Amino acid sequence: MIARTWHGRVTAAKIEACRELATTRAIPDDWSVHASLSVHVLKRKDRDVAHFITLTSWESLDAIRASAGADGDSAKYYRADKDSRLKLEPKVMHYKVVGKAL
Repeated sequence: MIARTWHGRVTAAKIEACRELATTRAIPDDWSVHASLSVHVLKRKDRDVAHFITLTSWESLDAIRASAGADGDSAKYYRADKDSRLKLEPKVMHYKVVGKAL
């Protein structure tokens, strides 16, 4: 199993728009790939900036590429992201899952 993390920052005024995009577009896109195992969106507010982390788990790197494109290390963005993000981080991180508890 592979875990994929992405980090993004938005102004406090854009928190709801970012959350809405995650729940209506990004999460359904990830779930549409058969080998997607889980999707979590985390949020932490720090004064007038909010940090979002998307944590997904996948069967393999090939499954990630099926969702994100041939370069599985590049972040996947939507048109609406350009209006809401402080910075579009170009890369994501992948980790091999070595332990799991339910």
